[in-house]
Amino acid sequence: MNFQQLRSVREAARRGFNLTEVAEALHTSQTGVSRQIRELEDELSIEIFVRAGKRLTGLTPPGSTLLPVVERLLLEAENLRRVGQDFSASQEGRLSIAATHTQARYALPPVVRDFRVRYPKVALHLHQGSPDQVAKMLLSGAADIGVATEALAGFDGLVTLPCYRWTHVRVLPPAHPLLNETAPITLAQLAQHPIITYDLGFTGRSHIDTAFARAGVRPDIVLTALDADVIKTYVELELGVGIIAAIAFDPERDRQLRTLDARHLFETNTTRLGLRRDAWLRGYGYEFIELFVPTLTRALVEQALRSEGPDAWGDHI
Repeated sequence: MNFQQLRSVREAARRGFNLTEVAEALHTSQTGVSRQIRELEDELSIEIFVRAGKRLTGLTPPGSTLLPVVERLLLEAENLRRVGQDFSASQEGRLSIAATHTQARYALPPVVRDFRVRYPKVALHLHQGSPDQVAKMLLSGAADIGVATEALAGFDGLVTLPCYRWTHVRVLPPAHPLLNETAPITLAQLAQHPIITYDLGFTGRSHIDTAFARAGVRPDIVLTALDADVIKTYVELELGVGIIAAIAFDPERDRQLRTLDARHLFETNTTRLGLRRDAWLRGYGYEFIELFVPTLTRALVEQALRSEGPDAWGDHI
């Protein structure tokens, strides 16, 4: 048994059993991948994959049981490598961050800038996705640190810590009639106008939908997008009222728009930082976290990783 065999099994499962993609990912040939898998199956006396001719089509029951063990073995091998690197080359390496668009676009840039000054020899890799995708990148080992909304707390195998709270705002063209309202607007009044906001699963969208549902109001959502920049573009075209994260509005950059508070309409959101519980985080990874959230010192993060449950720290920001 060797690590190349284990990697062949893991990549085959990750890449939909497509041996061409597996071979490309592992920088080898399809024949080599097939041989590695067959040798491991022979050694274990089981069939890991279901086959149709020479094609892999799925995992057998033994294969489904085996795969999590393979993932853990490869993760621990990576942890061993990182432990060695932490002592032999503490200022060099790579750090992979997975975040939603809002976090990557508005919250992380100053952190990345300061980190690059402190660790110029560490290569940063920034991946974007929904909270669900961020969690999956953490669990697969593709990302070291994840930054997203509360949804991260729902995944077994992750430890999540609260970073900061934020609210939504309404963005409007300068001549929009809602800007003339003197009393706080209600959800029913807001629903009388076309609305442009985030796709399902992004940037607190669930809190927006929940608020309207509780009020018994059906909003006229005419357009959804993955990020605030797109939403603001269509608000400028006067296609509707935008609902975005407050952090995504910049009075200097967004001079063609106006903003109204929405904290009385929608529940407060919490950005959370996620880590895979059994992954080894190098020293500069803890430095990145503390640059992002100064109260999350290495000692506190390590304590959270040792605690029981994915959300041991609750929302005590």
